Amino acid sequence: MLKSVKNKIIKTYVGYTNNLNLRLKKHNTGKGAKSTRGYKWKIIYKKKFYDKRLAMSFEYKLKRDKKKRKHLLSLS
Repeated sequence: MLKSVKNKIIKTYVGYTNNLNLRLKKHNTGKGAKSTRGYKWKIIYKKKFYDKRLAMSFEYKLKRDKKKRKHLLSLS
């Protein structure tokens, strides 16, 4: 999970990747997902999976679980 940096509005972003550093670099240079453009991001939560299906399932659930996202945001 990513959190926007140096913005008055706090945004989070959830996604999966097999190269976390490259994905973060893309988001921070405006070449990532459309919703991440115009923001600088930092990693506040990551979880490793060895199966893409499980990773995508976890991503789907986390995107819809606002309480869990708020909790992870409060830990950062």
